[in-house]
Amino acid sequence: MSEMSFEQARFNMIEQQIRPWEVLDQQVLDVMQQTPREDFVPPQYRLLAYADVAIPLGHGQFMMLPKIEARLLQALGIQPTERVLEVGTGSAYSTACLARLGYSVVSVDIFPDFIQAAQRKLSAHRIKNVVLHSGDAAQSWGGQRYDAIAITGSLPTLPERWPQQLTIGGRLFVVVGELPVMEALLITRLGEHEWATDSLFDTELPPLLNVTRPVEFVF
Repeated sequence: MSEMSFEQARFNMIEQQIRPWEVLDQQVLDVMQQTPREDFVPPQYRLLAYADVAIPLGHGQFMMLPKIEARLLQALGIQPTERVLEVGTGSAYSTACLARLGYSVVSVDIFPDFIQAAQRKLSAHRIKNVVLHSGDAAQSWGGQRYDAIAITGSLPTLPERWPQQLTIGGRLFVVVGELPVMEALLITRLGEHEWATDSLFDTELPPLLNVTRPVEFVF
């Protein structure tokens, strides 16, 4: 497929998959139009980069569907001054989009080869405001607070430590539940001890690895 064909496929993805899923935030649409997804998928799946399919990444992991990536970006509403934590680097496509929207991104993945590949991809696109870590972030990551947190694997329940890592006004995107019932949620920290929860949509997402069943967070 030529570069022109990829550009057309990117346009079609936005118009046929993303807009119909109520993603209308122009910043999000612009970032996804400007970020060549074909450069982030495994080479053997390059021609499927803009298809409405979960592309295999290895280790039993898959890329999120483009429309779910778009809803994640829109829900978080990343601002240029904000610091973002991403749990599950995967292909680094969402990482690149988050980095282009925000001030800085910390992204963690349990698979070292994913992190190595992500570094190459991000460097190739001159994205320098991302710090990558190889590690198990299933329970939490560090002690810092973030303006936005994106968890790219599902959790059976949401442990309290994740919302606690938000700044005041910070947002957390997470998919909670187990098949056949999973729900994408946006958690917003309103105060030191107050959060709001918005139910976004029903979906399916592979579970985050090594997750235990914690005590459920009460909103």
